[in-house]
Amino acid sequence: MADIIDYKIYGDDMQIVEVELDPGEGVRAEAGAMMYMEEEIVMQTSTGGGLFKGFKRMITGETFFITTFLNNGRKKGHVAFGAPYPGKVIPLELGKLGGRFLCQKDAFLCAARGIEIEVAFTKKLGAGLFGGEGFILQRLEGDGMAFVHAGGTIIQKELAANETLRVDTGCLVAFPPSVDYDIQFVGGFKNALFGGEGLFIARMTGPGTVYLQSLPFSRLADRIFAAARFQQRGEQKGVAGIGGDLLGGILGGDRPF
Repeated sequence: MADIIDYKIYGDDMQIVEVELDPGEGVRAEAGAMMYMEEEIVMQTSTGGGLFKGFKRMITGETFFITTFLNNGRKKGHVAFGAPYPGKVIPLELGKLGGRFLCQKDAFLCAARGIEIEVAFTKKLGAGLFGGEGFILQRLEGDGMAFVHAGGTIIQKELAANETLRVDTGCLVAFPPSVDYDIQFVGGFKNALFGGEGLFIARMTGPGTVYLQSLPFSRLADRIFAAARFQQRGEQKGVAGIGGDLLGGILGGDRPF
């Protein structure tokens, strides 16, 4: 039985979630997610259930340890959590969502004490190995509140039974187990080499709610890396070298941005 917590979400494009805890209540979060906490709140860092639990979280890209923020006082206390990059916080009331929800491996932000964070793999191992972000998922289980983070704008798609939506694996955030999830090859030689969308795509089949993000962190990181590499080339070669790099990048298919 998960703790019953109250919360408020602040901000627009760079949101945080503030959780209100009654005496004795707690909330779990990944290491480094906490923004501030009041005096009554104490931190308890552990593997969350033994070494095996810690190793499973590491597989999903999270930290080995998980921290519980417990209200050890006699009055209500507050603790807030911020996301690592610009985006939205999505509240999931698992008790009203069938007790389970799947999300991207780095989407989990925090959850009421009593919510379990497990590893979930895609059905097809062969395709999953090349599916980028879509291969390893996190499964949130319990009957309380959980919060996931997504980059950019959030789109909520309601899929009817047998309705299908094809999604870039990085843009997928969260969905219930009622949605069938598979990774498929894009197909076509030119699509694979020049489409710019990757070799694989996620195929979602309803019924259920699918949350999508417009700015996956991997996409943001790729653009930052490309821009930094281009700037470094310019600093090394001077202004004259920038024009050559631009022309060479365009002809060679290596976009500077």
